Amino acid sequence: MGADHSSKIVGTVWGLLVLNTLGSAGAQTIVPLPRSLIQMVTMGALVAAFTLALAVNLELRIRPSAYVSLLTLLLVTSVISSANLGSGFGALFRCARLALFVGTLWLLSRWWDGGLTFVRHHIRMYFAVLGSVAAGLVVSPGAALPDLYGGRLVGDLWPLTPPQIGQYAAVIIGLTVLLVLGRRTDRTSAAVVIVPSVILLALTHTRTATLGLLLGLALAIGSLILTSAAARRFFAWAVLCAAVAAVAFSSALQAWFLRGQSQENFSNLTGRAKVWDALLVAPRTTWQQLFGMGMGDKSFGGLPIDNSWLAVYHEQGLIGIALVAAIIIVLGGVALLRPPSLPRACAIFLISYCAIASYTETGLGDASPYLLHLALAASLLAAPAAATPLSTPEAPLRRISQWTRKSEVS
Repeated sequence: MGADHSSKIVGTVWGLLVLNTLGSAGAQTIVPLPRSLIQMVTMGALVAAFTLALAVNLELRIRPSAYVSLLTLLLVTSVISSANLGSGFGALFRCARLALFVGTLWLLSRWWDGGLTFVRHHIRMYFAVLGSVAAGLVVSPGAALPDLYGGRLVGDLWPLTPPQIGQYAAVIIGLTVLLVLGRRTDRTSAAVVIVPSVILLALTHTRTATLGLLLGLALAIGSLILTSAAARRFFAWAVLCAAVAAVAFSSALQAWFLRGQSQENFSNLTGRAKVWDALLVAPRTTWQQLFGMGMGDKSFGGLPIDNSWLAVYHEQGLIGIALVAAIIIVLGGVALLRPPSLPRACAIFLISYCAIASYTETGLGDASPYLLHLALAASLLAAPAAATPLSTPEAPLRRISQWTRKSEVS
């Protein structure tokens, strides 16, 4: 199979993984879509991703990966916790989904070489998702900014919640900014991605995504300051602009941040703290403390948990928490040990963003965009491949993003 053909298939597989992790719950769409149909599409995408990855890697050549190894252990823990069907047969279905997800990552690890190829796949796919959100906003502004969500932007062509849209926008903004600083794209092409993504992020009023973007970029750019003059200039201008904005637009920024909530509602994290307290005091056996209740829908008492660590504790127990913590620690430790480079900076941004978002979002214990972001970070931290046909040449790119024309530099 030709290298170019393999490259296209690998990009398609990554796109299918993104599609699978979009989920099936969200806002009401303009054209009502049955949840069963959405689940069929997302699960079909995962099955197709695994099948294509297997077809392009029939030799089952994989690269050692601490990240995917820890995910495999998390999968084993999930199966053990779900085997007693305490969470119903749906728990085994979720385990099967996670198994296909992890298996696909193992097959793709063959092409993880510390280069930026998968960063470009990541940006392309999420930019396409945001394009559907923007199209829905143009077609039906009322449905895209519903009162049910307090006027926050939702996906009305494909059901997406404000936090989802905010997450996707923040991630591709951060990665594209880093590509500009690393001179892997020109500013005009980057603006095509960044400007509309910033607008969509602002319309979602998503505080977690905004803080994750700002703090993640600060850490990533900080890792480049000693070796990149462009990073130093950008950091200085960003600090200056932030200081001016904080003074000139303090009231507007505060209103955007509070989203019309009272101080009391804001202090208990929009009611999340009550769910967290109830989850922590709920009686559990020793087995349930160690292995959890089994894979579920990330809710407790009918209310969303909205915290990755507590969701993992509830479903996969203390062992699950230890494995997720090991994932963050191992990836972060490897990133700190790598010499300064653009791939390392991108990895630091992704790891930081996922760690910050884990406080008010779930996803670190199941197939989700967050695990896909961390998989991208793992691919960026992989040692360059030896002189074997493991690395994927960059695919010929389209006009939508001139920044993707440049050659891959590991």
